Amino acid sequence: MALLIADAGGHQMNFREKTAWLNVLAMVAAYCVYFGLLLSGHPAGREVFPMLWLFGSIAVAHAVTVIVGTVILSAQAPKSERARADERDRAIRRRGAATAYYVLLVGMMVVGVYLPFVESGVPLANMGLFAIVAAELVNSIVVLMSYRRGWHG
Repeated sequence: MALLIADAGGHQMNFREKTAWLNVLAMVAAYCVYFGLLLSGHPAGREVFPMLWLFGSIAVAHAVTVIVGTVILSAQAPKSERARADERDRAIRRRGAATAYYVLLVGMMVVGVYLPFVESGVPLANMGLFAIVAAELVNSIVVLMSYRRGWHG
């Protein structure tokens, strides 16, 4: 029995839209924990090894969640939905990547040009990680919105 996920309006989501939702939700959950712990004073905000362990653990948890979720969604999806990405799917991915590129570019300019004058070490590295996570989240949200709104390139 396949799991059918639909929004309140009855919109049936295809496999790629479901995986986009999965990635957005997993990212928000994982990195809210990471950056929330930093804001609450966790040593990962000040020291290298706690930062590496915490970020590594959160990144692995995010990856495992997405992999397991994708395997479950893939097993439930009809074979036609799991087929290779078509032109529309590739255009949507390019649109998300292009938008995320500008977010990452601005974030890295702030981290590389401005922040070295006011921060150093682990806080600077965490700001870089934040820029990367924000860019990837924007990528996933643009992909998701493109599927939701029926964007065709």
